[in-house]
Amino acid sequence: MRNKFLGTGQQGFSITRKLRVVFSGLRYAVLNESSVAIEIILSALVLAGCFYYRQWLDFSIVLVASGIMLVAEMVNTAIEALCDFVEPGHDEKIGIIKDVASAAVGISVLVWSVTLLMEVVRLWQG
Repeated sequence: MRNKFLGTGQQGFSITRKLRVVFSGLRYAVLNESSVAIEIILSALVLAGCFYYRQWLDFSIVLVASGIMLVAEMVNTAIEALCDFVEPGHDEKIGIIKDVASAAVGISVLVWSVTLLMEVVRLWQG
């Protein structure tokens, strides 16, 4: 797609090209980050339970929490890869950047975990 601001890239918009890029990035994250794969599986199981029992609000909440957690995981992976590309050696400033990105993931995983745990308990009782 053409970058309007820089005047670079290819002309035109292609939804299939965009979708290929999205699935390529998701595939990379699942294959190279075991935590992403595990989190997707756990989310899918709880979503299936919510769907089966027709708990639509719960389904939506789990879906949003899972989406935010996956976005945080993938952004963290991208930040870490970019930091390693820019500075392959040890650098304190790069370390701080990676720590902040990891903290964002930690918070999102905590919220996701609490959400999933609450939903599992509700489904188990109901």
